[in-house]
Amino acid sequence: MNLQGQVLLDYLNTKIIKNTLLETLQIRFVKAEGDTLTAQMPVNSKVHQPMGLLHGGATAALAESVGSTASHIFVDIETQEIRGIELSINHLRSKKDGMIYATAKPIHIGKTTHLWEIIVVDEAERLIAHAKLTNIVLNK
Repeated sequence: MNLQGQVLLDYLNTKIIKNTLLETLQIRFVKAEGDTLTAQMPVNSKVHQPMGLLHGGATAALAESVGSTASHIFVDIETQEIRGIELSINHLRSKKDGMIYATAKPIHIGKTTHLWEIIVVDEAERLIAHAKLTNIVLNK
């Protein structure tokens, strides 16, 4: 994919998230710089667990979404597609409201696998979660 900057963000936020879990969770891509991609997600009752805190599954969905979408940028979308094959996430801080941001940074971009480190922080840049995602690149 040869899109960059705001054009890439517009594409991701209109074409990629439509009618998906990303749209349901109100995930938006906010920054594409170099080989990193950042998305945001509001923390509210839609993503709470019963105790009124951010659900770990919602955080994991954000992490996997940003990492998988970042891999999408590195492949030929006409002939290849991405599948997440392993997600490991450590939840380090709880959150009741506000916004969280997940930034995916590549550890390895190979022909058949991509490995991403995903850091999730809040508005004050406090660490909420740390994740590692492995994606496989498949031929369509």
